[in-house]
Amino acid sequence: MTKIVNVGLVQMSCTRDKETNLAKAIGLVREAASRGAQIICLQELFTSLYFCDTEDYEHFKLAEPVPGPSTERLQEVARETGAVIIASLFEKRAQGIYHNTTAVIDAGGAYLGKYRKMHIPDDPAFYEKFYFTPGDLGYRVFETRFARIGVLICWDQWYPEAARLTALRGAEILFYPTAIGWATTQDEATNAEQFNGWQTIQRSHAVANGIHVVSVNRVGFEQEGAMKFWGGSFIANPFGRILYQASHDQEEIHVEALDLDKTDFYRTHWPFMRDRRIDSYGDLVKRYLDE
Repeated sequence: MTKIVNVGLVQMSCTRDKETNLAKAIGLVREAASRGAQIICLQELFTSLYFCDTEDYEHFKLAEPVPGPSTERLQEVARETGAVIIASLFEKRAQGIYHNTTAVIDAGGAYLGKYRKMHIPDDPAFYEKFYFTPGDLGYRVFETRFARIGVLICWDQWYPEAARLTALRGAEILFYPTAIGWATTQDEATNAEQFNGWQTIQRSHAVANGIHVVSVNRVGFEQEGAMKFWGGSFIANPFGRILYQASHDQEEIHVEALDLDKTDFYRTHWPFMRDRRIDSYGDLVKRYLDE
């Protein structure tokens, strides 16, 4: 017997209007479900342009409670389609406390919970520390109708510790809603190097943990044309082989059948989990090992 799950990814461009983006995403989720997708992942912060390119207090008005209005709309869609929905939102937790948060909605429309982004970047045009409080819910898995899934968000994808801890909690698939792009002034060699590094680190999480990885990025020009979000959403099998990769410049919906029993096969034949020396990793909780 095999455990096959149809995973859908939605790679889309966004506008300044929140309602337009939400309605568009809902339409694309319905389309993915009509193609047989059972678990559908949307990109990071899909209800808006990527607003962290500037430090602007007006952008806090984009935030909402989670659960809240957007999750309620998506719960209706989940009930209608029978699909699990992974939705990345700008959460207003309390006055002055905001998070970059992903909600997970089960196939019957039940709200299963949320993950708050743990690693918050601060780079030119990615000023997330101005907006987001670091996550405080830890690394989580969600028992959906079709699979036990783990969710991490964008900058989390560079940290093997986050992937490992999520896998150790029993995740069968690891999802990464993402928003990452190239400055349009950048040369093609640098673009290729950055994309390859981004994809390689995530493929390594698939290999090290023996699970499928699904990474969903936005696409299109933003920041008055200064930033091209590079798309390239992809799915990797438990040994890092690319099963599907989206284009760098087109909106795309893709549905891929994943055999979750491959985890047992790869973990048995390449027993990295078995051979972990957990007695030797205590220093990982230190910032740096000074001599």
